[in-house]
Amino acid sequence: MANYKPDLSCQSKFIPIDFSQQIIPGTFEYALAHIVDNHLDLSGFEDWYQNDKGGAAAYSPSVMLKIILFGYSLGFISSRRIANACETNITFMSLTGDTQPHYTSIAAFVARMKNQIEPLFTQVLMICDKEGLIGRHMFAIDGCKIKSNASKEYSGTFEELKRKEVKLRKASQRILARHQAQDGLSGDEVSHDLKQKAKLDNSATKISEFLATHQEKIGSTGKPIKSNVTDNDSAKMTTSKGTIQGYNGIAINDDKHQIILQAQTWGSVGEQQTLKPAIEQLNNQLSKLGTPKAFETAKFTADSGFHSEANLAYMATTGLDSYMADTQFRSRNPLFKTSETYHTEQEKRRLKRSKGRPRLFSRESFHFDPITNICICPAGKTLWRQSTRIITQGKSYIRFTGYLKDCRVCPLQNECMRKPPKSTGRQVQFLTEKVQNISHSDRMKIKIDSAIGRRQYSKRLGAIEPVFGNITVNKGMNKFTLRGQDKVNTQWQMYCLVHNIEKLRSRLH
Repeated sequence: MANYKPDLSCQSKFIPIDFSQQIIPGTFEYALAHIVDNHLDLSGFEDWYQNDKGGAAAYSPSVMLKIILFGYSLGFISSRRIANACETNITFMSLTGDTQPHYTSIAAFVARMKNQIEPLFTQVLMICDKEGLIGRHMFAIDGCKIKSNASKEYSGTFEELKRKEVKLRKASQRILARHQAQDGLSGDEVSHDLKQKAKLDNSATKISEFLATHQEKIGSTGKPIKSNVTDNDSAKMTTSKGTIQGYNGIAINDDKHQIILQAQTWGSVGEQQTLKPAIEQLNNQLSKLGTPKAFETAKFTADSGFHSEANLAYMATTGLDSYMADTQFRSRNPLFKTSETYHTEQEKRRLKRSKGRPRLFSRESFHFDPITNICICPAGKTLWRQSTRIITQGKSYIRFTGYLKDCRVCPLQNECMRKPPKSTGRQVQFLTEKVQNISHSDRMKIKIDSAIGRRQYSKRLGAIEPVFGNITVNKGMNKFTLRGQDKVNTQWQMYCLVHNIEKLRSRLH
């Protein structure tokens, strides 16, 4: 019979540990410690502390940076989890010199880094550039929607929040009325109801105080948009996995080694509006790196989320050779016309957006005779010519409208209009001629539909998508723990800092 050595895995053992031997070259923690100790200027943190003549000793900024960034690299986004690791994990102990910062100290450190994170980010970029990791040949921009530390249940316009407050007050009053109408309730029932009433009252008071101390947000259309009681800088966002309360983390990276050059978060600002400030910050960052004229030779790619006439007009002034897709870019690509998978996925997305409603007749379903200027609908009815010259994005259109008496009784109404017509029938317009001044959108369509344009734009996927995959999936950085634009922006830049330092892991020994 075999004789095996005993299993002593549950037995305690005192082992002498040399902390300096635990940080192994070639690892992320080695690169992190080497950069923080030898390359970063941390003098900006000294203004935080006035304890040279009295008071308790503070934790060194270098120690705090090491454990926070190392924790983020492992997916430890919670300050409590990082603090616990400093007590139980040998690598954290080695980085801290066997000190154990409290989780409140860790959270406060990140929250105060608004003015320090930008210089640190630039210094790491300088190291990346020195190691030849930044090519400056092509830049790509994209956004990543990440959950905020805020409840979407406390999100809405001021009118919606007022109605929610009223409902909470009424629910609280119903509990009180029940107690007054009933006798003989057990102590447990009374205790439970009192806790529930206090919770409702606190929620209502929270909303009331928010409404009294904040101004309602107004969107670009002049209409009120949703605010959030717990983090008013965040916003409700639609993602592929549903609606979240969060921020859009914008990043611009270089295609050579996917180094992130610019990073910033935005809440209730549309993605299109983030392009100009992001490009301006990228230009500023390149100036700090000693290459202010990189725009003259570099290419730039962005997806349809950043496409607009205003953005294209701005990009034309930057000197960047830009390739920005529009929403119809793939539908014009011959490669996708025969792709069954593409059309299936597009139909799934359309059904999700339309909540299962059938596809409506498009412009191509109507017969238009440009000689006689007559338009006939799929039901065989002639539409009346509403206008002969409508200018939209540098193009001239002719517009037709169905007669109301025809559209109301049309058997194809459900396939043609989203709602039954009330004041006007179905409208459709056709291109007649281009005006003299071609729009920037038209120029971009011609450019990006060319063989060179499609080839350049195809590089975007490999340049930017792996970056967000590494941050949100590999590193598990899928939620912000702080609140407020400045604090969340700091945390996002630290996430991106982890990504950049990881690129240096094999370069520093």
